[in-house]
Amino acid sequence: MKKIAILGAGSWGTALALILRKQNDVRLWGRRSEAVEAMRRVGENKNYLPGHGLEGVHLTSDLAEACEDADFIVIAIPTRFLRTELEGIKKFIPANAVLVSVSKGMELGSFRFVTQIIEEIIPSSKPVVALSGPSHAEEVASGVPTAVVAACTDLARAESVQKNFLSDSFRIYTNTDIIGVEAGGAAKNVIAIAAGISHGLGFGSNTLAALMTRGMVEIARFGRVLGAESKTFYGLAGMGDLITTCVSGFSRNRSVGEKLASGMKWPEIEAGMTMVAEGVYSAKSIRAFAREKNIDMPIAEAVYQVIFEGRSAREVVLDLMRREPKDEGKN
Repeated sequence: MKKIAILGAGSWGTALALILRKQNDVRLWGRRSEAVEAMRRVGENKNYLPGHGLEGVHLTSDLAEACEDADFIVIAIPTRFLRTELEGIKKFIPANAVLVSVSKGMELGSFRFVTQIIEEIIPSSKPVVALSGPSHAEEVASGVPTAVVAACTDLARAESVQKNFLSDSFRIYTNTDIIGVEAGGAAKNVIAIAAGISHGLGFGSNTLAALMTRGMVEIARFGRVLGAESKTFYGLAGMGDLITTCVSGFSRNRSVGEKLASGMKWPEIEAGMTMVAEGVYSAKSIRAFAREKNIDMPIAEAVYQVIFEGRSAREVVLDLMRREPKDEGKN
């Protein structure tokens, strides 16, 4: 039995605690003591993952208690808050613990992915494992069969996560292309917002198929510039994650797109959200990176314009359809 600390008591951190508790000593840490106490009192995470009992999960708001002698530290903190949170966390990390990132996104300004931010702030954590793939928390918590990827430049570390995290409902593959896995995880959320816009405008499966297919072309372009392997984008952390995020009713990014299509503006949408839609923040950082590196990402650009420039969703769709005709094979 391994000791696993999960830092971040949102929906995904809670779902992982539920599936890992069967064969491990799991501590779930939440930053706000009052929220942790409420979880203890009612026996579930009503704010982020209601309907799932937390028996067998040790709940705490004490970082020292959560991290003490941990074999694995799972970082489940949204990308936009990660750097600040890690500064307060780093002194509690055991030297020999394997760090596992389960958040997805690219930091604005530095253009760093989550594992790179962790390794920068906690040098002893190198190399960090990224756990990514098509895995909505609600389904994982319910025991729906799910397959994901544990990616790390050190294959042995990825295999240790595979061995200790897998279960009958949670299958894990390994991959050493961590840049490709993280690029796919960050960029697919932006395309999912576009899928939500499409659905909100009343478009059908033709449009969704086109968005997902051409969206994957953009994701692959983005990743290749970063040094990723093209084949990674056609696996679980690329196409797999893109599919589920674009079609699932659980997708927060798709939901944001639907609201944008209705005419709502991002500040209004954000004010009504209790969970983070990573694609909004990735849209800003990926757009900046694409412009700096001259990467053609028209769908990502359109999403940025709707969110941050207030353009009409129908206008940007028309712009996309009127682009210069191209040869599909010239990606």
